[in-house]
Amino acid sequence: MEQNPKQQPSTPAATPFAQTYFHGTKADLKVGDLIEIGFNSNYGRQKNARYIFLTATLDAAIWGAELASGPGHERIYLVEPTGEIEDDPDLTDKKFPGNPTKSYRSTHPFRVVGEVTVWQGHPMEQVNAMKAHLEKLKEQGINSLND
Repeated sequence: MEQNPKQQPSTPAATPFAQTYFHGTKADLKVGDLIEIGFNSNYGRQKNARYIFLTATLDAAIWGAELASGPGHERIYLVEPTGEIEDDPDLTDKKFPGNPTKSYRSTHPFRVVGEVTVWQGHPMEQVNAMKAHLEKLKEQGINSLND
């Protein structure tokens, strides 16, 4: 049977190649919730966040959950952006040109569409080393999160 190459499907078809995004945090969220700017950040000075962050790698989301402040459990959510996203300049421009961590930011909300419930965290000594490094940066006045 010959197919007409100009024929388009009437509805978009699901694809296994759609980008998956993650958000690591200690916030207790549920499917359908929106993650939005304007709330206190889980990081740094914990002031009102100008941006929210997501990543296309599970490893970066694990770091986000492990480094988040607060008393909650470490959580990793599957999220979908509701607007434009852009490279996170703290990681892409300053530390890892080319964005190998696939870390992004936005001023538009992210919708929670699921949760990763089984994941392996980093070794505690590695987490403690990262926290010590971040504390040194904070003491030096380097505490961006894209202020």
